[in-house]
Amino acid sequence: MPSDIEKNYEEAKKLYARHGIDVDKALERLTDIKISMHCWQGDDVRGFLNRDQELTGGISVTGSYPGAARTPEELRADLEKAFTLIPGKHKVNLHAIYADTDEKVELDRLEPKHFERWVDWAKEQGLGLDFNPTCFSHENSKDGFTLSHPDPAIRRFWIDHCKASRKIGAYFGEQLGQTCVTNVWIPDGFKDTPVDRMAPRRRLKDALDEVFAEPLNPAFNLDAVESKLFGLGSEAYVVGSHEFYMGYGIQNDKLICLDAGHFHPTEVISNKLSSLALFTNGILLHVSRPMRWDSDHVVVLDDELMDIGRELVRHDLLDTTYIGLDFFDASINRVAAWVIGTRNTIKALLKALLEPVEALKQAELEGDYTTRLALTEEFKTYPFGAVWDYYCAKQGVPVREEWIAQVKQYEREVLLNRG
Repeated sequence: MPSDIEKNYEEAKKLYARHGIDVDKALERLTDIKISMHCWQGDDVRGFLNRDQELTGGISVTGSYPGAARTPEELRADLEKAFTLIPGKHKVNLHAIYADTDEKVELDRLEPKHFERWVDWAKEQGLGLDFNPTCFSHENSKDGFTLSHPDPAIRRFWIDHCKASRKIGAYFGEQLGQTCVTNVWIPDGFKDTPVDRMAPRRRLKDALDEVFAEPLNPAFNLDAVESKLFGLGSEAYVVGSHEFYMGYGIQNDKLICLDAGHFHPTEVISNKLSSLALFTNGILLHVSRPMRWDSDHVVVLDDELMDIGRELVRHDLLDTTYIGLDFFDASINRVAAWVIGTRNTIKALLKALLEPVEALKQAELEGDYTTRLALTEEFKTYPFGAVWDYYCAKQGVPVREEWIAQVKQYEREVLLNRG
């Protein structure tokens, strides 16, 4: 490790220690936190089962940067490269359309065997896997409805797909020794104002009851449900609203997924964590960056990301919150997008771990809001960067912007050769 990085770290430790903060202990805690990095950034949400299928469900990927992964092997190679530039050991979040199989298989007939190559790879890499049924970009989702579809046959197709997905998730958890979170999101909704808002939600509730009917070992698989405010083609009404899934999740002991881009423009998911945590056994996060709408921009170290980190640390929610990423940007190097978003998420957590939380809480309890504000502001310029540099160096990944050169080299040698 370069001497200047170590020296800066030691000096930073002294400053933080004045407020009772053990920096070494904070880094140990950070090492245990796993971020679930989403595979779909690497190929623009195309997958491998029906690559020629048009994206539906309100999903839109913009940009034409060269080098998108075309095969499971290419996608895994890109993921491997990204992980060499990110400190810590993490997870990969897969959608059902990323099955790696030589046979032609429909979504409702997927089995664990269609993901054996992913599991073997994850074992080799020391990674965990999370999972999602793919309820979009399919012939049976073209009219905008899946689990709440009025046609029983179409509804049956998606119920069977989600049931199959849960078994695949349990297979991941059993094989890898890391609990898999299987998250259900559907695009169902109306473009214009409906007359009957209740019937689709009743159908969705009944469908979910059937999807989740079979008990699975929670050590292997945890179920999550994800809401959305609106989408392209469902601007007026979304069946799976936040209120619907909050009620369903609490009543049925499911993780409730909060996606940073799935709420009103003035809402933030950081402010929801302390409420949901009082009534649930766990929360799933999809960390993204909405820009005026659910645009899924690459995560940056902005106020909301730092507030998410603070809320998780201040309320001791790290052990019951599952942190995943969800963005897709085809206008920049896709490997770089992973690295930027994941490193920023880890930075936000580290910055939160280096705050004098107990002192701030005590000042607030005593009504000393002057100290609360002053101390919060002063800590914004504490030498967090020196601690981050040391952590990266200790984890054997590039420090500061050094990783960019490696991505550029990978682009020249690998990505640009894909055509």
